[in-house]
Amino acid sequence: MSQRVTSRSFRTSQLRTRATVLAAGLGVSVALGAGVASAADTTAASGAASAVQAQAAAQAKAAKAEAVKAEKAAQAAAAKKAAEKKAAAKKAAAKKAKPSWVDPVKKYKLSASFAQNGGMWQSTHSGQDYAVPSGTQVVAAHGGTVVKAGGNGAGDGPAYGNAVVIKHGNGTYSQYAHLSKVNVRIGQVVKTGQEIARSGNTGNSSGPHLHFEIRTTPNYGSAVDPVKFLRAKGVKV
Repeated sequence: MSQRVTSRSFRTSQLRTRATVLAAGLGVSVALGAGVASAADTTAASGAASAVQAQAAAQAKAAKAEAVKAEKAAQAAAAKKAAEKKAAAKKAAAKKAKPSWVDPVKKYKLSASFAQNGGMWQSTHSGQDYAVPSGTQVVAAHGGTVVKAGGNGAGDGPAYGNAVVIKHGNGTYSQYAHLSKVNVRIGQVVKTGQEIARSGNTGNSSGPHLHFEIRTTPNYGSAVDPVKFLRAKGVKV
């Protein structure tokens, strides 16, 4: 009886030992499997993170390139707009700007010319005649100061009738003669194109016209060719 009990007890102990070993082995297998799975998950997660980072870097690079492109386009558009604005302003200024010199009368016909011979003058003609009706507006060919005005040729003699002399810069003077009316006084400052008188037929004149001179002094005897002078200033005479 004792031997049977002992034998049975031994077998039971062996079975328990085997079960323990089996359980332990199974636990190790499960643990190893879990470790392998965990390593695989970590690798996958690391790969996904790298892919996300690469995609983000690519997107950032593309966005930067687009921003640079947009900035260049904006700068080019701004430069074009500024150039157009400058050109428009320059064109408007040129259109608005008044000419430096102008004809003393409008709608005229040139008659006696500078240095022309004739019985009407002591020697040769000292200016350019503009054939216009009496009362035609006479304007300052250029801005300046009136230094002579009135009858008796404004001091140059009765042959000129009523006359005006204007002093301009650089030693240049303009003279207007045979006037029917003088509208300025000595010392008055006038602008280019401003009315100074009305044409007439006073003095030594064969008909209504404006006698116009360009001089180097305010007095008779210093005249130069007025048509040549005005054309050099851009006036179409």
